[in-house]
Amino acid sequence: MTMTEQQADREPVTEPEPLLELVDVRAGYGAIEVLHGVNLALKPGSLLALLGPNGGGKSTTMRVCAGLHPITGGELRYAGRTVNGISAQDAARLGVCSIPEGRGIFPNLTVRENLWVATGTGATLAELEEKAYSRFPVLGRRRNQLAGSMSGGEQQMLALSRALATDPAVLLLDELSMGLAPMIVSQMYQTVAELVAGGLSVLVAEQFARAVLPIADSAALMLHGRVVATGTPEEIEARLADDYLGG
Repeated sequence: MTMTEQQADREPVTEPEPLLELVDVRAGYGAIEVLHGVNLALKPGSLLALLGPNGGGKSTTMRVCAGLHPITGGELRYAGRTVNGISAQDAARLGVCSIPEGRGIFPNLTVRENLWVATGTGATLAELEEKAYSRFPVLGRRRNQLAGSMSGGEQQMLALSRALATDPAVLLLDELSMGLAPMIVSQMYQTVAELVAGGLSVLVAEQFARAVLPIADSAALMLHGRVVATGTPEEIEARLADDYLGG
C-alpha cells in the first residue's frame, strides 16, 4: 500500500453539506405554535421524504423552506448559510423552487401560456415547450387547452414543467399525490426519481408514505409539529405501523 493510499484510509469521509437545513425551527400562526423545534437536512442530489398525517406540520415546514412563512426560532440554512427572514423571491433566486399543495398553475391560461409565464427565468418558450412536451407528451397535445380543464395528473405535470423551467437546485413538492390516480402518482414519482438521478435535490412532503418511499434516499416522520424519527426509507417504513399508517 502506498503512502497516499494509507493516508486515504486514515482520512475520514466528510459528508456533503446540506443544501437545505432546518435547525430547531419553530413557527406558527399568531399565538399558536405549529412547529416545535424541527430539524431536517436535505443533502445534495438526494430525495428526502417528509412523512406524516394531515395537520402534523408538513405544509408549514415546506412554506418555511420556500421563504413563504417566517420562523420564530431556530435557523433556516441554505448551503450552510443562515437565511432567517428570507423572502420567497430571494429564495427562488438562490435556487429554491416550490410546487405547493394544490399545484399552483394558472387555470384560466392555456398550457402554452402557463409555460410562457415561466420564460421570465431566461429560457425561451420554445425551449420550455420542447422540454415539457418531451417529458410529458400529453402536454403537447393539450398545449392550447385551458390548464384548469385538464385532469389533475395533467395539471401536476404542467406544474412540474413550470417549476423545472427555473432550473432549481432544490425542489419542494407538497403532497404531489393529492387527488391523483395511483398510476399517475407512480408516473410522477418516476419522473422525480429521474430528476434526482440527474443531480436535483428534492424535499417531498407526503401523507401517503408508500407513494414516495421507494424512490427516497432518506425519510423523516413528522407528528404534531415535531420530527420524531429520521433514517433510511426502510427504517422509517418500519415505524409507520407503530406511529402512523401512511397508505
